[in-house]
Amino acid sequence: MIEETSDVILGVDVGGTKIAVGLVDRDGTILTQTRTPMIGNGTPEAGLQAVISAIDSVVWGNKVRSIGICAPGPLDPETGVVLNPPNLPCWRNFPLAMKVADKFHMRVKVDNDANAAALAETRWGAARGYRYVFYATIGTGIGTGIVFDGRIYHGSTGSAGEGGHVSIDYRGPLCSCGKRGCIEILAAGPAIAARARTKLGGAPSRSLILDLVNGDVAAVTSELVGQAYAAGDPLARQILLDTVEVLTPWLGNIVDLLDPDVLVMGGGVAAMLKPFFDDIKKRLPAWCVNPRAAEIPLVMAHYGADAGIAGGAALLSEDLP
Repeated sequence: MIEETSDVILGVDVGGTKIAVGLVDRDGTILTQTRTPMIGNGTPEAGLQAVISAIDSVVWGNKVRSIGICAPGPLDPETGVVLNPPNLPCWRNFPLAMKVADKFHMRVKVDNDANAAALAETRWGAARGYRYVFYATIGTGIGTGIVFDGRIYHGSTGSAGEGGHVSIDYRGPLCSCGKRGCIEILAAGPAIAARARTKLGGAPSRSLILDLVNGDVAAVTSELVGQAYAAGDPLARQILLDTVEVLTPWLGNIVDLLDPDVLVMGGGVAAMLKPFFDDIKKRLPAWCVNPRAAEIPLVMAHYGADAGIAGGAALLSEDLP
């Protein structure tokens, strides 16, 4: 049994291929961290053992107060049961919180990664001091979290906050969730790459993007679009502006629905789009009924790639004196 007398919480970020674990103090500082492989396609026990081993690698020799875990949804944040995450097929109706608590004999809480990251940004990061927070992480997909008065808004069944699957075009492309025109299928990393490939495969044009892939259009990724934009490539800039065009009405819907006092963006695609945040803010009033939409700050998340570790710890930050 690990003694629960120190002022640190263990934050655990469980993904489809990796587990990130770190010790987080009362100020939200990540003191130490490690990353180990996740066994997501094996048995439930193998997946659990991977998590336990990752936790052991950090808690050995340290005193930890409690353990907060970010895991892919869908899951039940009240019971800590992981329901049926597509990228963790090893777990179906798996009582993750209970299993980890039984092993380490301390309080354990589980929530999805975007919810937890939103809470970390509210407690310690870019949204500190705000009451009504909307957080979006934009990368391979789009995950979102809502925090009101310092608490995650889960809704009646624990499934609130699926902002990435809000549709802005009911005739649009089919999303992996089964709906059409979700913002995820239109603005996440794969959508940016597809938009670039379409433009490059059309009328002949020179672009640094082509140089980066040695002329192989099929090899284009959103990361390469970002690299080309940073180097001053006009086509890459236009592709990112096209992404801004679809993100802005989506954010307008969010503002009219939630009336947040801050919008926080995280993830690799959001980092690429940071130079366009002012463009989004200027366009936002045209997509909002809210007359004060232009006053809402649009800021980059603080934690970046460590959002899962900080988010896990934030779930139990009230345990810190």
